[in-house]
Amino acid sequence: MSSSEIKPDAMSAVELLSPANATVVELNIGGQTFTTTIETLGRYENSLLGLVFSKLNNSSSVPLLRDTRGRFFIDRDGNLFRYILDYLRNDTLTLPEKFSETRRLIDEAKYYRLHGLVDELQTRQRILNKYETRAKDGLTTKLYQTSLNASDDELKPEETDSNMTAAGSTSGALSVGASGVSGGVGSPGFITVGYRGTFAFGRDGLADIQFRKVMRILVHGRVSLCREVFGHSLNESRDPDRGSVERYSSRFFLKYNSVEQAFDQLTKSGFQLRASCASSANGTSVASDTDNEETRWMHYTEFIFHRE
Repeated sequence: MSSSEIKPDAMSAVELLSPANATVVELNIGGQTFTTTIETLGRYENSLLGLVFSKLNNSSSVPLLRDTRGRFFIDRDGNLFRYILDYLRNDTLTLPEKFSETRRLIDEAKYYRLHGLVDELQTRQRILNKYETRAKDGLTTKLYQTSLNASDDELKPEETDSNMTAAGSTSGALSVGASGVSGGVGSPGFITVGYRGTFAFGRDGLADIQFRKVMRILVHGRVSLCREVFGHSLNESRDPDRGSVERYSSRFFLKYNSVEQAFDQLTKSGFQLRASCASSANGTSVASDTDNEETRWMHYTEFIFHRE
């Protein structure tokens, strides 16, 4: 079909998806790759990205770092940059339910000099702080309804229940209309933690069995719960679905290899161990080329945690 055969409404859709003046660019933010356009990055002219990439569009001599594949490199948090990029694309703030890294995202917004985003995040943080303070003081609230335009004086509980305890109040719901943030804190659910590991051996005659060697700690459960508990230590790079936070995923893993650290975070969030299971070690392995002491002791273990 030639361009003359494209209907007017279809032509407008094509122009919307592929603007004629758009320049595609690849970014490497802390090891994570993003693809966008220079026009998106330069949406706010006075922001750091706007200043840098507006010059890039007019000059090839801008001193920006590049990685080994030629992508522009910025040494910042790649997990949080996706929210920065969403804000640049949509001109609005949309965060997942029970988002627990508001303070860190404020730091990122300040670094990129996105003052409007900083204001929205700080307002959201004030609302959350008031909610947490009321919970600690014993004034429990089932539901807060407000918006980012509401003043501190307008933030009032719509419904209270004197029979609820302060600890139980953390399961209340919080809705922030303009920010797209809703949901409660401390909701019930299950999280499964699993790891594949072995034992590290020293050379013969020099050392006995050392502490276990953990390859990777896997996390399975509802996305909102996993993010609430593990926060920035949750690695989501292998999870291709960035949809609803109420979905379930088995593709998360942790950025550290200490199982006890994961247990500490679960305990602090009110979870209790309910069950565990483990596979036996590969003690009968006879593969001559790959057989060694560590592969013989390879095993997989899972722990199931629950919060009521």
